[in-house]
Amino acid sequence: MGTDVAGYTEALDLCGALPSGSVPLRTERGACLLPWLLDGQGDTSCYTAGVPEFSLPPELPSEPEVLVESPRWSLVKRRADGGVDFISPLPCPYNYGCIPGLGSGDGDPLDVVVLGPRLRRGDRLRVPVVGVIGFLDAGCADPKVICSTRPLSPMDRAGLEAFFRVYAFFKRGLHFVRGKRGGDTRFVGWLAGVTGRPA
Repeated sequence: MGTDVAGYTEALDLCGALPSGSVPLRTERGACLLPWLLDGQGDTSCYTAGVPEFSLPPELPSEPEVLVESPRWSLVKRRADGGVDFISPLPCPYNYGCIPGLGSGDGDPLDVVVLGPRLRRGDRLRVPVVGVIGFLDAGCADPKVICSTRPLSPMDRAGLEAFFRVYAFFKRGLHFVRGKRGGDTRFVGWLAGVTGRPA
């Protein structure tokens, strides 16, 4: 069902051929995500700014204002408008929200995870970006911006990787139940050039 991003040896050449001004992101192994999205696994029209590669909005600040939609340990995943997206069978171990004003490939505001103690739903705060996780949701680039007041530790990285692998499994089931067919849903990896090294 999946394609190994690291298996694309021609990926680096394709990334080098992208128009200037675009911001192709690579996994930490150096593979560009463009071929993976173009091999029938993804829809190239589903990211903001109309660029055909997995990129972040160029206006993403290093310390964005984030909106907490679902506090840490919440079972309810909310949308930016406050409506319920779904009820999770397991509590989320992170504060989950969005960066208002910046869009993602699924048409929603750019997702953000805020590490640290539980925050209140509706809280708005500025937190530094310490990493970005590449994620596909029904074939659309849907990166997860990781924010924290301290650098990522190896334990943080391992926990986030495990969480988003389980989250992808759950989302595939949710898409199936909702009749949303086509496009892969999976954790892709840490995006190099944005994600800092472990502390």
